[in-house]
Amino acid sequence: MGQFRYELIKEEKNTHARLGRIYTPHGIIETPIFMPVGTQATVKAMTPEELKEIGAQIILSNTYHLYLRPGHEVVKKAGGLHSFMHWDRPILTDSGGFQVFSLSDLREINEDGVYFKSHLDGSRHFIGPEKAIEIENALGADIIMCFDECAPYPSEWEYVKKSSDMTIKWAARCKEANKRPDEQALFGILQGGVYEDIRIENAKRMVDMDFPGYSIGGLSVGEPKDIMLDIIEMIEEYMPRDKPRYLMGVGSPDLLIDGSIRGVDMFDCVLPTRIARNGTVLTSHGKLVVRNAQYAEDFAPLDAECDCYVCKNYTRAYIRHLFKAGEILAARLATYHNIYFLIRLMDKIRDAIKNDCLLEFRKEFFAKYGYEL
Repeated sequence: MGQFRYELIKEEKNTHARLGRIYTPHGIIETPIFMPVGTQATVKAMTPEELKEIGAQIILSNTYHLYLRPGHEVVKKAGGLHSFMHWDRPILTDSGGFQVFSLSDLREINEDGVYFKSHLDGSRHFIGPEKAIEIENALGADIIMCFDECAPYPSEWEYVKKSSDMTIKWAARCKEANKRPDEQALFGILQGGVYEDIRIENAKRMVDMDFPGYSIGGLSVGEPKDIMLDIIEMIEEYMPRDKPRYLMGVGSPDLLIDGSIRGVDMFDCVLPTRIARNGTVLTSHGKLVVRNAQYAEDFAPLDAECDCYVCKNYTRAYIRHLFKAGEILAARLATYHNIYFLIRLMDKIRDAIKNDCLLEFRKEFFAKYGYEL
């Protein structure tokens, strides 16, 4: 695994939660961790300096989007993603599989890979396991993902089984295609929809392939929350203790806590940046739609319990004014606060694991935030 390794520091007494460290060529990541999403080689509305100020340890970029624009060869010529986007901490790139398979009426799948039409201009493209790894090798992220098929929810058992088998075959091809294994840790992706038998078989087969880490895919695609948590809990016992576990596309406060309780080490989601651009912020007492009229003369901070730059310096009334006036600063301030909120939440989760009190922390957080216990 070259410059990549995972160190298990502590397992909590009453849950499957764990503290760990991931060592990469661009730095150490303390886990459990939330990764802000920088789809187009930028976390929307944020500069790298601001992300560092907030405490972001690692960010995620998207293979599909960067392949289409500006092109992975352009990024490679720039010296890779780190140089291209001026970010010297770890980066993770997904394989592009989720985005490709989201183009349901614009793609066709076979054993080789996927033919699809670009959502930008309708041009025809092909990505298979080897092409996905070629792109990710060119981008140069510290952690890269296998190309997989993310079956939609709901799907019939037969379709999910076939999809799971193909994901296993593609994973083997991805591993063979990776030209930079000492510099880029390739994670296998566990699939299987909501079917326990397929999930367990897929996990066993993927773990037998001995990847440096494992991602839990095919969740947060519309299934009920309780089913998602049951699946994570069920496959946790099949995942190696000495390798990181990454739950893809999940980032709401409740699932960051509940996922950590079930042994997940890494999370990512566009939620904090997306809702920020629409005028919604995360607070200790739940979501707040700051653009609503009731905040026109509210001169309190977004969250009285938050010590971020935004809450120290700006009021709800001012930020609402910026949104109503269509000012770019509105999205910047709301995004800064939301990412800060989730990164501080992960700090608190790690502290709770350290002190063997994550379940107590969950109870207090959920009661204050307004979640059902």
